Amino acid sequence: MENNKILIKGNHAIVEAAIDAGCRFYAGYPITPQNEIPEYMSIKMKEAGGIFMQAESELISINLVYGAAVAGARAMTTSSSPGISLMQEGISYMAGCELPGVIVNVQRGGPGLGNISPSQSDYFQAVKPGHGDYRLIVLAPYNTQEMYDFTFEAFDLADKYRNPVMVLTDGLLGQIMESIELKRKTPELLNQKKDWALTGAKGRKGKRIVSLLMEPGVLEKHNFHLKEKYDLIRKTEKRFEKLGITEDMEYLIVAFGTVARISKGAIKLSRDIKIGLFRPITLFPFPYEELKEIARKVKKIFVFEMNLGQMLEDVKIAVEDSEKIEFYGRPGGGVPTSEELLNFILKRIQK
Repeated sequence: MENNKILIKGNHAIVEAAIDAGCRFYAGYPITPQNEIPEYMSIKMKEAGGIFMQAESELISINLVYGAAVAGARAMTTSSSPGISLMQEGISYMAGCELPGVIVNVQRGGPGLGNISPSQSDYFQAVKPGHGDYRLIVLAPYNTQEMYDFTFEAFDLADKYRNPVMVLTDGLLGQIMESIELKRKTPELLNQKKDWALTGAKGRKGKRIVSLLMEPGVLEKHNFHLKEKYDLIRKTEKRFEKLGITEDMEYLIVAFGTVARISKGAIKLSRDIKIGLFRPITLFPFPYEELKEIARKVKKIFVFEMNLGQMLEDVKIAVEDSEKIEFYGRPGGGVPTSEELLNFILKRIQK
């Protein structure tokens, strides 16, 4: 394995990871703040000998990825909030057909066209997605290294479970530049045989991959099959980080992505307050049991998000005591500071 440390922008780190993971098909459409991804991908994919397509729209993008996945390719698309909304039908088709694929959402402020500032208001869209009882594996990076690592890993997770995987990031993480390590290694499942893929019917009977299941009971049976897969993902793929979690801890912050990073700054400023951080890394599967175990020991739980309370709902499910929970959120591209979060904590503690 060859290791290379470089200074790189978050959006570019996603491209490097995808190429290193064996992605050889990309389709996308321009939208800020993720435009550096297709721009850089158009160069890197050509160098890798793969296929880059700028589609006519986000609708076309996801359906091109659908087609490439059917043929067994490692395929990817990227967009930002309203663009992901347009992709929801295609993502649902991929989940229904059990097709692997990677979708990156560099979130921006909304609703509607909103603005190009960073946001976390697509949490619901990621963990409770479009029509039907389906799920995406959702990974939430909080720095540039994780932008690379999680995108790289997303391709193996997609192939392992034959399921779309979303990397949920935002405009701040996409634009920030940091030193990271490019782990030039062979992905674990890159050469996994895909007997289900449609690669021609020479010497065998033809087969189809469809999500239209019209015979009575067939679709229901398929949904129960999908649920078994999602239950397995819940058991095996939960990820989270704990910072400053001690036996005498009195307060807990729960945050993901950019706001978890900002929350670490608030903890450093807090000095004498016995406070820790719980950071969900997988938003699906959400680490309910692990959060519940920690939360029962503290006086208050502070949930911080760049939205008006979306992950908050999952925290309430985990904690089962909403009286303990204090929420602070900034929507529409508002980004809090560490000092701002600390002041909120101090005011609530002093009540």
